[in-house]
Amino acid sequence: MLAIAGSACISASAVFMKLSGTNAGTAAFLRCALALFLLVPLAWREVRRIGPRPVRYQVMDVGAGVLLGVDMVFWAASVLAVGASVSTVLLNVQVVVFPLLARLVSGTRLPGRFVLMAPLMLAGVALASGAIGHPQPGSDPVAGVTFGTAAGVAYAGYLFLMRLGGGREHTLTPVCLSTAAAAATAAVMGGLWTGIDLNPGWPAWAWLITLAVVGQVLAWLLITSALPRLAPSVGAALLLLQPVMAFGLGVAIGERPTPTQAAGCALVVAAVWHNSRPVRGRRRASG
Repeated sequence: MLAIAGSACISASAVFMKLSGTNAGTAAFLRCALALFLLVPLAWREVRRIGPRPVRYQVMDVGAGVLLGVDMVFWAASVLAVGASVSTVLLNVQVVVFPLLARLVSGTRLPGRFVLMAPLMLAGVALASGAIGHPQPGSDPVAGVTFGTAAGVAYAGYLFLMRLGGGREHTLTPVCLSTAAAAATAAVMGGLWTGIDLNPGWPAWAWLITLAVVGQVLAWLLITSALPRLAPSVGAALLLLQPVMAFGLGVAIGERPTPTQAAGCALVVAAVWHNSRPVRGRRRASG
C-alpha cells in the first residue's frame, strides 16, 4: 500500500511539471531544492532522535541522488516531448532494469513469472509510448523515447541503491540526502543543457511547490519506506501503476493519447496485476 500511494503521488508529478510551463532543468532543480525546505528539518529531527545514519549508507544515498537528478532532468524533457501521461510510461523501463540489477549485484533470484511477464510489460510500454502504432498528435516520439529511456535507466539505479541502503531505521534522512544530491546534479546538468530560470512567475511557482511537496517529499518518503519490504520484481511492478494513473490525469488536463497508447496502458495494468499476485502455494500455506 505504501508503494501504491507513492506511485499515485509520482503519477501526478508529470501533470504538475507540465502545468508549470518551465523547462526541464528548471523543473528538475526547483522540485528538489524546494523539497529540501521540508526535508532538512524533518531529517534533522530524525537524526537527533535515533542517531546518525551509517556513513556507508549515506554514500549510497548520495549516489542514488545523483542518479535521481539525472532521471529528473531527462524525465522532464520527456514530458515536454510526448506529454505527461506517456512520459511516465516511458520512465518505467526500470521494471526490467531494476530486478536485473538486483540479480547481478546481490544475487536476488528472479521469479519465473517475472521473467515471462517482462516482455509483456515492455510491449505495453512500447505501445503506450507511440513507438509501436500511432503517437499522440503534436508529440515527438523519438525525443520522448530517448529521454524517457535514459530517465528509466537512471531511475532503476536510484531505486536499487535506495533499496540497498534501506529505510529500516532512518526514513527521512536517506530521502533528504538523495534529494540534496539530486538538486545539485539537476543544477549542473539542467544548467548546462536547458538553463535554469529562477524567476518563472507566480503560476509556475505554485505548480512547482505542489510538485515538490507531493511528487518529491511525500512520494519518496512512501516509496523509500516500502521498497525494503518488497521483493525487487514486485516493487518494480507495483511502481508501474504510475503510468496508468498518469494516463488518466493527462487526459484530465486535455491530453489525447491514441487508442494504441491506451491499449498499451491496459497491457501494463494486466502485467502489473499478474506479476504482483501472491503465489498460490504461499497463499494456501498462510491460510
